[in-house]
Amino acid sequence: MGEVIETLSAHRNSFAAPAVFIVVVAFQFLSRWLEQLKKGGVKNATATRLRGEIKDLLKEASSLSQPSTFAQAAKLRRMAAAKEKELANYQELHGKETKLSYDLYQRILFILKVLTYIVLVCWFWRVPVASISQQLVQPFGKLISWRAGGVVNENVMVGIIPWLILSTRVSKFVCRLAKF
Repeated sequence: MGEVIETLSAHRNSFAAPAVFIVVVAFQFLSRWLEQLKKGGVKNATATRLRGEIKDLLKEASSLSQPSTFAQAAKLRRMAAAKEKELANYQELHGKETKLSYDLYQRILFILKVLTYIVLVCWFWRVPVASISQQLVQPFGKLISWRAGGVVNENVMVGIIPWLILSTRVSKFVCRLAKF
């Protein structure tokens, strides 16, 4: 009976490290995705339509180069300037709304991330997440096994807190490599 429980515990721990890593990477990708959306903004039909109208008005005004059509060209340029002002006002208003919504999503994601990390830390507090050969992590063995049991059978037991820190660093690196 003791062997069965030990085997189940070892089986659970063999999936713990990759599962925690996948959770951390998912949070990192979601965070980067929200940042990209916030920076780039969403292209919308109203702004595109206004830009097209401004371009058309300026093109038409530049085609009117005769002295007899100067007044008409000036009128078209004034209309284009009014459209540019309308576009700037629209972008400012829409930008504020978008920023507020993305800030809300980022706060929710941050709170969810913190709660998930707390649950993971509580779940794996004194339980090793993984085991690594002591020779691979020679100078850092005690640091990596913090709160996880130290060295067992020449394997360093990896604790949850060092694993979360390592997973976070690696996931940031992976996101940068993926240009995401």
